Amino acid sequence: MKSENYILLVVNPIAGSSEKKTIIDAVKIEAVKQGYQFKLYQTTGKEDEKAIKPIIEELKPARVIVAGGDGTISLVAQCVFETEIILGIIPAGSANGMAVNFGLPETLEEQITIAFSDCKLKIDALFINGQMCLHIADLGINAELVKNYEASGVRGKLGYFLQSIPTLINSDSPFHFTIKTGDEIVEVSGILLAIANANKFGTGATINPHGKVNDGKFEVLVFKNLDFIEIFKTMHDQPDMSSDFVQIISTEKASIKSRKKIPFQIDGEYMGEVNEVNVSVAQEKLLMALPEKFCKLHST
Repeated sequence: MKSENYILLVVNPIAGSSEKKTIIDAVKIEAVKQGYQFKLYQTTGKEDEKAIKPIIEELKPARVIVAGGDGTISLVAQCVFETEIILGIIPAGSANGMAVNFGLPETLEEQITIAFSDCKLKIDALFINGQMCLHIADLGINAELVKNYEASGVRGKLGYFLQSIPTLINSDSPFHFTIKTGDEIVEVSGILLAIANANKFGTGATINPHGKVNDGKFEVLVFKNLDFIEIFKTMHDQPDMSSDFVQIISTEKASIKSRKKIPFQIDGEYMGEVNEVNVSVAQEKLLMALPEKFCKLHST
């Protein structure tokens, strides 16, 4: 037994539809097998960050493994930010966009193997109006969809699909944005403005094909219209999207304003309506256990 060497498993018990006991038992078995002590924390939705941080300070775990969706992953990431604690992911939520981006496999056995593996990568974290973002934030119709999804009673991809048509019909788009970076000021209109530290939405659509999670930059992408031919291209890993469809700005910081307040989401969590966001990047501040293929791709 490795004295005082713990694995902390953080589980969101109500995320998604998967049976969490199976996940808990499997992670505990692997932890013990590898000579670690095991600690479980189940989120309650009330001041979880305040509860998790003292546990981490006391145990000083070698790894924190999180079983939940994007919101739970972001919560735990804030607790291990700027430490050498390894963060592993077991995707078990209704929104698993980060898992899609990292190329995590679908079987629990493979996910646990990666979460305990020595393949590690330090990734960037974005801060948007002071809130951490690891994946994608956006203003416009996708944030409206997240809002409507959260208000509905249907979860999973079916829930998103059922809300997509009324969201498009009732949207106030196009929206008008002013984007100020260290180099330029851009005025542009569009139906969606995305702030991306990742390549894909949780649906698998590749919106930011050239983005890297550890290059000290992020991309601001303004999608100008609903061009279904261009949207279809995003189903490929390296889409060649027209500049008439999307405008891409790569930067280290940005101030984004809209003429009116519009829906805003971060990593699948609806944040309300805003008319200004300020974005900065903290380079390579989060240590994660990720698939070998993903690590190799972003190490070059």
